[in-house]
Amino acid sequence: MTDKQPRSIPEALPRPLVRHRRVDTWLIWLVPMMAAVVGVILLVHARLQSGPVITISFQSAEGLVEGKTPVKYKSVTIGKVDKIRLGTDREHVIVAVTLDKSASSFATTDTRFWIVRPRIGPSGISGITTLLSGAYIAADVGKSSKTRKRFKGLALPPAVTHGSRGRSFVLHAKDLGSLDVGAPVYYRHIKVGQVTSYQIDNDGSGVTLRIFVTSPNDRFVTDRTRFWNASGLDVSVGANGVKLKAQSLVTIVAGGVAFQGSPGGHKSAPARENAKFYLFADKSTAMRPLSGVPYYICLRFKQALRGLSVGAPVDFLGVEIGKVISIRLDYDGKTQNFPLLVNAVVYPRRLGQSNDKLVNLARVHGEKADFPHIMTRLVGRGLRAQARTGNLLTGKLYIALDFLSDVGKKYADPNVQPLEIPTVSGSFNKVQQQLAEIVSSVRKIPFARIGRHLDRVLVDVDVTLKHVDGSLLPQMQQTLKGAQSTLDSASQILASDSPLQQNLVATLSELRRAARSLSMLGNYLSVYPEALIRGRRSDPVLPVVPKAKPSRGSAR
Repeated sequence: MTDKQPRSIPEALPRPLVRHRRVDTWLIWLVPMMAAVVGVILLVHARLQSGPVITISFQSAEGLVEGKTPVKYKSVTIGKVDKIRLGTDREHVIVAVTLDKSASSFATTDTRFWIVRPRIGPSGISGITTLLSGAYIAADVGKSSKTRKRFKGLALPPAVTHGSRGRSFVLHAKDLGSLDVGAPVYYRHIKVGQVTSYQIDNDGSGVTLRIFVTSPNDRFVTDRTRFWNASGLDVSVGANGVKLKAQSLVTIVAGGVAFQGSPGGHKSAPARENAKFYLFADKSTAMRPLSGVPYYICLRFKQALRGLSVGAPVDFLGVEIGKVISIRLDYDGKTQNFPLLVNAVVYPRRLGQSNDKLVNLARVHGEKADFPHIMTRLVGRGLRAQARTGNLLTGKLYIALDFLSDVGKKYADPNVQPLEIPTVSGSFNKVQQQLAEIVSSVRKIPFARIGRHLDRVLVDVDVTLKHVDGSLLPQMQQTLKGAQSTLDSASQILASDSPLQQNLVATLSELRRAARSLSMLGNYLSVYPEALIRGRRSDPVLPVVPKAKPSRGSAR
């Protein structure tokens, strides 16, 4: 095996020639520069298209999302929420909103913002669409041109938006009752508006409400319109039975306000914007005549007045002219009794024309025409105060001012304030006294002695009945048996085949023949009355007429 010699490698190899293509360095920055230019253009375009940035303060940001939640006006998007942060007081949230350029006019002082969520209120259910789309911020623009950047959002949607046709009015009441923002306003049981706001008066004496009545129904609100709280049920018990009244089901649950023109047919003018009215507690109170100047009277009763309460009506001949304001107990040292002092307020103007005639008549006679002197003269004519029962079911009492006879002469002092009017016992108390007298008379009846006497009588009756059962009943049974045998004998005698029955039949036949003979005699005497003297005439002999023989032809 021979060794192979390795091939020789040349000591120097040729080097490759590398050629580089030359590229300009400015082309490397072309793409980033173009992207920057596009970004600047887009930023400028977005800046030019975007409107002002405003901040809105809300109590809660529930349902709001940064970069997604829209701002809408009449269901049209006019902006979007950019950022949400907590306020420095930690009680509110600050929402930054960017409005569209076309919505720049919404950044004014009278614009209102609120969050639309599903809500159930007196006016119904709202915000149902947000269950699927989510909450959004709603806006209501006003007429102001003064710009503003910071706003305080509303906790609830406004009852009336800007541009709504109608008028607002102010109502004053002693308390709010069951009313709330959004409560309906009714005219003749038709909804014509709603309550927009309420607040406590500065002096704390009552509540002031604002209502909005839509057009054209606002023309029914005049300077003589009466408003009342139509909340709940109006229950009245009268001669026609129990009556239940309500404006609608909504007023029973959430309350409501109703209004109507004052009775009497007086001329009235349309009420001006923001006119003030008083809100009465119910319709009956609202429809009463105007009260006018109040006068106070005092009534002293010597009887118990259980059932009389503060607020009970005071009637004058059936017309309610006032109400009871206080009831207190007094002590009379002379009689050592405890009379009841009832203070009441009355309004003479509620008497209408009768009060005007009394005043004019007093002036004609040169007498004082004020209320105390007029009442004093009426007391001299028999005017008295009396507590009467207003309802037998509830036992409630009221004060009646009426003219009574046989009450004696009493006078009132018109210079004493309050004016004291004489009183008499009520008719119901008289009935109670009569019932008490009847009960007392019934108690005097000796029921025990009568009971013992009845007991002895019942014993005697028992002895008598035993005697009848022991001796009289057997005798009566024997008597009845004898009577039965007598009836059987009579029945046998009167049988059809008995001789007595046959003799009776023959006797009746003879009587019939005798009656027929007497009838014939009467007929004969009526024709021949002289027969009683001369006797009966002999019957005439009639000639005998021979019968004719039949001829042969006739025979044939």
